[in-house]
Amino acid sequence: MIQIGIVGCGVIGNRLAAAIDDHDRYELAAACDLDADRAASLAADHGTDRTATTTDHAALVETDGLDAVYVGVPPLAHREVVADALAAGKHVICEKPIAADAETGRELVGLAEETDRVTAVNLPFRYTPGFVRLREAVAAGEVGDPRRVELRFRFPQWPREWQDVAWLESREQGGPLREVGTHFLFGVQELFGPIETVSADVGYSGPDAYEDEVVGTFRADGVRGTIDLLCDHEGEEENSVTVVGDEASLSLTEWYRLVRDRGREGEETLVDERGDTVRALLTEFASAVEGEGGDLVSFAEATRVQEVLDAIHASDGDRVRPGTGGDAP
Repeated sequence: MIQIGIVGCGVIGNRLAAAIDDHDRYELAAACDLDADRAASLAADHGTDRTATTTDHAALVETDGLDAVYVGVPPLAHREVVADALAAGKHVICEKPIAADAETGRELVGLAEETDRVTAVNLPFRYTPGFVRLREAVAAGEVGDPRRVELRFRFPQWPREWQDVAWLESREQGGPLREVGTHFLFGVQELFGPIETVSADVGYSGPDAYEDEVVGTFRADGVRGTIDLLCDHEGEEENSVTVVGDEASLSLTEWYRLVRDRGREGEETLVDERGDTVRALLTEFASAVEGEGGDLVSFAEATRVQEVLDAIHASDGDRVRPGTGGDAP
């Protein structure tokens, strides 16, 4: 039984705690939040009478018998919590994005490489049935020759109504690109490998505030891509990734629904199943901790995504090569 602690008892922390409670290979050993009542509430709902609570993550990582730590705090705090957990000899699951910027992500990659601990980032497209089917279909040539990959995001309100945290409004660590775009840029990386160049025109909602519009292009393995994001408008929330080929197109919408479009032959829903991606992550992580392998998103993979996000923000209409900080030739 893996004894795991949770640092950050918000919406995602509670979601992970519920999955831990329902998993036969884990027990919630400790919960930490700056708000003591939130930590106590999570422990009461999903822990046991042995679950410790604290407002200090440094105390949590020293909990007797603790094997692993889930880091569910805002991105600017990831480095400190991850570093302390690794220094204490704990395995680590870090919430996405890996950090607020790629430089910090690369520091975390280095820290992870210095230990024999299992590390992973929670990027659930690795386990989402619709996305897995999309990845397999593109690899198998079901769209023919991929001509374009298109990312589209619409947020009538940002942060969304259920996201009652101020940091999501900040340019420093929040915004829809880090919070949502991370998943889809990781998806592009899963489909075509690292994104090689980026060019974007980015608008912001105010000084030091989140991006509220992005129109951009990128290229991965020779496939051209587009990114189209708009916030604070009338309409419905949308998110999608579409791969357009010369024989068919495939679109993943609403996070999980995969639809094939063959033009005049019409559309066909291939996958309409959400899947339990949190349970899948925990199962793969447990297998890795117990020395049985495990299909996990590495700190390095997540940092490559953050390099693309940094490049989008730095572009100002110029073509930028992610990870270099410079213009692309």
